Amino acid sequence: MNTLATELNSQLQETVAQRLLSGLGKRLYFPKGIIAQSGEAKKYAHKANATIGMAYDGGRPLILSAIAEGMPTLSAVEAVTYAPTAGVETARQAWKDVMLKKNPSLDGSRISLPVVVPGLTAGISYIADLFLEEGNEILVSDPCWDNYSLIFADRRGATVTEVPFFGTGAGLNLEGIKQAVKKASKSGSLRLILNFPNNPSGYSPTKAESESLINMIKETAEAGTDCLIITDDAYFGLAYESDIYPESLFSRLATLHERVLAVKIDGPTKEDYVWGLRMGFVTFGSAGMNENHYEALIKKLMGTIRSSVSCSNTPAQYLMLKTMNDSRSESEKARFREILHKRYELVKTLVANNKQHPVLQALPFNSGYFMSFRCNGVSPETLRQTLLKDYGIGTIALGSKYLRIAFSSVEAEHIPFVYKTLYRVASELAHKN
Repeated sequence: MNTLATELNSQLQETVAQRLLSGLGKRLYFPKGIIAQSGEAKKYAHKANATIGMAYDGGRPLILSAIAEGMPTLSAVEAVTYAPTAGVETARQAWKDVMLKKNPSLDGSRISLPVVVPGLTAGISYIADLFLEEGNEILVSDPCWDNYSLIFADRRGATVTEVPFFGTGAGLNLEGIKQAVKKASKSGSLRLILNFPNNPSGYSPTKAESESLINMIKETAEAGTDCLIITDDAYFGLAYESDIYPESLFSRLATLHERVLAVKIDGPTKEDYVWGLRMGFVTFGSAGMNENHYEALIKKLMGTIRSSVSCSNTPAQYLMLKTMNDSRSESEKARFREILHKRYELVKTLVANNKQHPVLQALPFNSGYFMSFRCNGVSPETLRQTLLKDYGIGTIALGSKYLRIAFSSVEAEHIPFVYKTLYRVASELAHKN
């Protein structure tokens, strides 16, 4: 094992992070090679910096006219330079400041500085590199985003256990989640990913449900189980009901117990409506870890970034900073949220009017971009194909049980047609069976 990895492992000794690391996680380190030496040179090489493979003239990076004209608000430095492996420092700090503002329960001094990753998917994958391998189990919601299986099982060889997050009631299946957590904890460690608002159901926990989830994890840790709790906050902030817990669960988990390592994966992708920028953040929090521990863990994370994409997109980070500093952004985002809220209300009414439908049972939904149906007696794929080919309506079939509707991408005037057609076609297919 590389001596730098050994040093980082020693630095993490007796922390929940060290005990949860995968074999790859233990081997990862950030090399003191070109990138690290270039970082030092930025601080001290005031005369000439001959460390990085870029071309400068007159103190500015060389830039083609087509690129310069295509990004008129960015300087050459902001548009084409390599970003540091962990991200542009000002972008990292700015995101942390915004995170603290959105989650007032967070103690900024007790969490790490966020690390920039090339999209939330990459962030989840990197955390899987650090903490998952063959023989490990991770709990995910049923239904869940289909990419979880590809990341956790196919890439890392872990066992993915789908936990029915919804029963026949109006909210979370808390008893079912509790039993799954209890069973998984018998191994001595718990790995769980919480995605709220949930993709594909569009559900976020109420204040009471959130307290139950937090207490569940705290009791698990107090019983001696090391817990890795990943909060996939891709759709954070898009809440449409007043009883939804207003913060990320990370805000409580980050300082819950020394045996709990909380990892927040978020970013501006959906929160700020910049999907194609492919930019996310990874933040660590644990009551049993300090700044030195976080620094070691971040270097391991930088190791997996360095060994895959080297660094994240530079223009995306500076564009994000510009949106944060632009006085128009908040009012525009409020207007966008209201558009989505109105679509949600339309869907909510249509679903309520068809509560007793024999085929389609709506899963609880109150937030985000989506809602989903449990299909009874009709294949979701057959329903999807019929809607698409016969009526020009695109939906997503998930496995053998669920059909997802992204109302976020349907204009309000088209929503009644979509749902009336959906309910009618589902009934017709059921009668044919």
